[in-house]
Amino acid sequence: MTNNTVTNVVVVGGGTAGWISAAVIKRLLGSQVNVNLVESEDIGTVGVGEATIPPIALLNNMLGLDEKEFLRETNATMKLAIRFENWKTQGDSYYHTFGAPGKSYAFCHFHHYFKRAQQLGLKDSIWEYDLNYLACEAGKFAHIKTPDPVIEMPYAYHFDASLYARFLRKKCEAMGVVRTEGVIERVEQHPENGFIKGVCLKNGQMINGDLFIDCSGFKGLLTQQTLNTGYEDWSHWLPCDRAVAMPSERFEKTVPFTRSIAHSAGWQWRIPLQHRNGNGLVYSSNYYSDDEALGILSANLETKPLADPNFIRFKTGRRRKQWNKNVIAVGLASGFLEPLESTSIHLIQSAIVRLIHLFPHHGVKQKQVDEYNEQSRIEYEQIRDFIILHYHVNERTDSQFWRDVREMDVPDSLTHKIELFRDSGNLFREQNDLFLESSWLQVLMGQGVSPNDYHPLANGISEQKLMDLMKNIKRIKHEPVSKIASHDEFLKQFCAQQ
Repeated sequence: MTNNTVTNVVVVGGGTAGWISAAVIKRLLGSQVNVNLVESEDIGTVGVGEATIPPIALLNNMLGLDEKEFLRETNATMKLAIRFENWKTQGDSYYHTFGAPGKSYAFCHFHHYFKRAQQLGLKDSIWEYDLNYLACEAGKFAHIKTPDPVIEMPYAYHFDASLYARFLRKKCEAMGVVRTEGVIERVEQHPENGFIKGVCLKNGQMINGDLFIDCSGFKGLLTQQTLNTGYEDWSHWLPCDRAVAMPSERFEKTVPFTRSIAHSAGWQWRIPLQHRNGNGLVYSSNYYSDDEALGILSANLETKPLADPNFIRFKTGRRRKQWNKNVIAVGLASGFLEPLESTSIHLIQSAIVRLIHLFPHHGVKQKQVDEYNEQSRIEYEQIRDFIILHYHVNERTDSQFWRDVREMDVPDSLTHKIELFRDSGNLFREQNDLFLESSWLQVLMGQGVSPNDYHPLANGISEQKLMDLMKNIKRIKHEPVSKIASHDEFLKQFCAQQ
């Protein structure tokens, strides 16, 4: 334990994790702390985290970023959903949107009314009642400002992660964050308690600190190489352990969603940016060789490659402690969950916001550390379960990979959620779960899990009123789509405005 006031924060590593961490700490704590970020131009970053989820807008707003400037500086596009292709069966697709189908009702979710309407002969899919889905299918986007939650259209972004880090660096340095260029050669610890005292660069410069944010990527320079924190391996549930990424030329039409395309032993991402496409294949080395993975990715690019392939190796899981002594691991240093639901950048964001809530003003106290680690564990496990769901609940019979993940044992927490929904249509959001009931609903139904029953409250209106209700909600959801611009037109007009 330390009892000294924390005034010097050292961020080890740049990239998205490092610069988000530095920006949030300096923005919120201001002159109370000095923030020094150490990075080297000679050390690359993974830099393929290009798709996000809606909380990124809260981060950008908190940092005071202008949306137009952000879109221009990072070549960003808008994101309304993820389209999952070939996940249930080959040729099948569904959307996980940031919206919600239908309309919320007290004590009874919309999908219970929908289930009853289906039994009465309704032929629509549930996505016909989701504005985000309708805008995705039409290739449109707009900022819809309304007090009516029925026609809200929540969104996130696709952006160039390296440009975002550069953009944040500029903002950080304007706030007073000090950037030090150099490669760390040695880490010094306090002999009596093992806390990190400082990092020594190859040029001999010593940078001391009270609190250290480890953003050094998979290697975990401080949290693992120095403190030997340990790692909880989840590869028995999520067997993909490699990725190959390759940018390509911009496609002629910029869709407002991420594409996740399942192959025989993994999945491919397609992320549209203003200046190029982001592409990659996540796969298991037990089923594909690197050459086979590259061949599949290369054969499924929509446009001409712009760079050589970048191979990435990983092990799905988490550090046993995200906060160990006076080191907080953020980003890849803290763990890895494959980017199937675009949670990588969000985990950076939530980690550093959690630190702000529990900031050790007068030194590191174990109660704060324990609370931080418990919240981190729960967050990681909840996201883990949601990602496992996509793999486990599939109907593909064309490859051993899909048969294996369908037959594997999964966490009890996930089994309970699937069985409860299948039995009665009930969905309950765990406390602080990142994913709302509407997210679980869309993936469960998209993967072919249908409830056997609906809530009795859905019987509270007559059959005719129920069908009229469905018709009216569908009309309300469809009306805005014809009035808004295409995604490309929106970007052109909005980004041109000063």
